[in-house]
Amino acid sequence: MVDRPGPMASGPLELVEREVPRPGPGEVLVRVEACGVCRTDLHLAEGDLAPRRPRTTPGHQAVGRVVGTDQRVGVAWLRSTCGTCRYCVRGMENLCPRSAYTGWDADGGFADYLVAPSAYVYPLPGEPPAEWLAPLLCAGIIGYRALARADLPQGGRLGIYGFGASAHLTAQAAIAQGATVHAVSRSPAALELALELGAASATDDRPPEPLDSAILFAPVGTLVPPALEALDRGGTLAVAGIHLTDVPPLNYERHLFEERTLRSVTANTRADGRAYLELALAHRPRVTTTPYPLEEAARALTDLANDQVNGAAVLVMN
Repeated sequence: MVDRPGPMASGPLELVEREVPRPGPGEVLVRVEACGVCRTDLHLAEGDLAPRRPRTTPGHQAVGRVVGTDQRVGVAWLRSTCGTCRYCVRGMENLCPRSAYTGWDADGGFADYLVAPSAYVYPLPGEPPAEWLAPLLCAGIIGYRALARADLPQGGRLGIYGFGASAHLTAQAAIAQGATVHAVSRSPAALELALELGAASATDDRPPEPLDSAILFAPVGTLVPPALEALDRGGTLAVAGIHLTDVPPLNYERHLFEERTLRSVTANTRADGRAYLELALAHRPRVTTTPYPLEEAARALTDLANDQVNGAAVLVMN
């Protein structure tokens, strides 16, 4: 659980023993097999995102079995919505003002057990390894929505800024659609992975050609101006993070003129989740993971903070 948010060196994550939670009406109890480690978990641990309840257990990419059955499910970031507001009625439940989130509003998957509303879990097949499935539940789903928000044209040129868990899955989806992908990262290992997955270029600087679309996965606001400047006329930049450091002032002519578009990405709908999981389970992307035991969750977050995770970090339960 997150005890006192702060830099990872201050020890904000504490390993504790609790009773097995009890599901309420409409909820299921899930015994966790694996849980992906997301940069959002790091933002919560370090206080970049204000905690919504004290001493909450992080984790929102949990794969496990419903206790008392053999049903395998995935528990993702979106935990509940009101179902009645104007956004929910229009199919935009990701914008619901009363939405709640796993590992933020309620205890998440950095645990042996968690409770989740049955209407918000995803049925999963029994045979794939839990370590492979876990990153699909946020890294994959959010990347899928970010790619849609980026308005990538058929056969277009896509820039991906930051090449971690979500980016390495999104790149594969874009390449499968015929896109030319250019990766930008400060991590040599990430750039090597991008080229292995089929990126046309991988650099720590500017992409080698104008971009039709770009996605910013790194939570670094100073990357917004150069990413916009790298867009061709009519291009779109989607910012795919719940937290972003301050964006420097933009110059209209250099960054936005000629109908360049800047968009944010806010969570996802369950329809996004179902669509992406169907696609991923049919085509089985390469999921690059770095596994950690549950008791080393703090080390996983520290490695993520230091850009020492290649692909996705995943906690694997005993």
